[in-house]
Amino acid sequence: MFPASPFSRRELLNRCGVGMGMLGLTQLMGQSGLLTTHAKAADGLNPLAPKQPHFPAKAKHVIHIFANGGPSQVDTFDPKPELAKYAGKALPAANLKTERRTGAAFPSPFKFQKYGQSGLEVSEIFANTAKHIDDICVIRSMYADVPNHEPSFLLMNCGEPRLIRPSVGSWVTYGLGTENQNLPGFVAMCPGGFPLQEAQNWQSGFLPGIFQGSYVDTRNTDVEKLVEFVKNKTAPGTAQRKQLDLLAKLNAAHQTARPNDPQLEARIQSFELAYRMQSEASEAFDVSKEPKHILEAYGPGEQARSLLLARRLVERGVRFVQLSHGPVQPWDSHDDLEKEHRRLAGQVDKGIAALISDLKRLGLFEETLIIWGGEFGRTPVVELPTPGSNQGKVNGRDHNHWGFTVWMAGGGVKGGQAVGATDEFGFKAVENPVHVHDLHATILWLLGFDHEKFTYRYAGRDFRLTDVKGNVVKQVLK
Repeated sequence: MFPASPFSRRELLNRCGVGMGMLGLTQLMGQSGLLTTHAKAADGLNPLAPKQPHFPAKAKHVIHIFANGGPSQVDTFDPKPELAKYAGKALPAANLKTERRTGAAFPSPFKFQKYGQSGLEVSEIFANTAKHIDDICVIRSMYADVPNHEPSFLLMNCGEPRLIRPSVGSWVTYGLGTENQNLPGFVAMCPGGFPLQEAQNWQSGFLPGIFQGSYVDTRNTDVEKLVEFVKNKTAPGTAQRKQLDLLAKLNAAHQTARPNDPQLEARIQSFELAYRMQSEASEAFDVSKEPKHILEAYGPGEQARSLLLARRLVERGVRFVQLSHGPVQPWDSHDDLEKEHRRLAGQVDKGIAALISDLKRLGLFEETLIIWGGEFGRTPVVELPTPGSNQGKVNGRDHNHWGFTVWMAGGGVKGGQAVGATDEFGFKAVENPVHVHDLHATILWLLGFDHEKFTYRYAGRDFRLTDVKGNVVKQVLK
């Protein structure tokens, strides 16, 4: 007996008819230059194969250092000496709208100093990072939509504060693929657990699941704990390959009746990637192989190790690496700001400086885009006691989405400059305001993409990272 056909005669004729038409259309589009790079790559078996962007890119890799919780701009990279004049007094600003009850002006407890030839001022808590200020572009006029963590996390990481949308890293790996097929194209690191909104921060949304970020808990130092199941202790490589080949045949038969099931396709791809990772992940995530002077340059602790891992991954061709300072939202200093901001900056300051120096040493700085910042900033005034908010203390700041700071360095960024400005107290962006959509448009431009043309068809609409807004911040570019 012949095996049953996976589809009826009518369905077979329908598929063949449509398929022949599409073949003809593809040939015509290819001859006329209308077939996009992504469409050409889509007919291959590997969705992570390297692809060309719209135009020559300045950056090939991204390292996003996500200071989640909302670091204070007036205590890090946006000095406001005017606050000292009003210390303990109300600010003369009628439109000072805050999420919670706030009080008098709260001058920064940290000293600022000019660094480099540019003379940009940086807080003492980032003194090591400041040594590279001539390579850094400080965007002081960022603003977001709301002063709440959850929607602002998603806006910064996915370009949409409410609905399920692909993360920035997923868009980048969808557009560019990755240079190392034995490692994930997009790695998300957060020591000790997940940040707020958990895996939504690196979700693939409606993009194929292969573009979702691979989570790594960098609290672990043992490679086998750092990357779960990285080694198969029950079967050698040849046996695993035979198992996967059999599984691939079964999945292919299953897929013929479900040709447009993205979850099934993602599952198939994940099995193959997991198999390939065994040959390289153990080495890539093992920082003990680094020389002693490199380990000392980055410093001790989970955050420093994450930064070193980011360099090792980029060095091996990973496209997008996100380091979340976490878990939860550690920079959310509603109280004890002086103590907490000093502690948190101390965990990354030395490592960030080492990362920049290391990338330069390896010739990777000019092709690696580094981004630092949170989902919003903090108020220049003190937060008053609120039940369940700041333990009755009056030494912290509330959320502030009206104005905050993000800095960029590396791949195509013009360093040694400040873009935009907040008002004299650091509350609201008033000069050259930069929305999160504008930041995303600029990131994509540095990677070789026109954000308005970089789209994905879903549910009858062409979606993009920047929704229907966003402008490239030209001042950031070299």
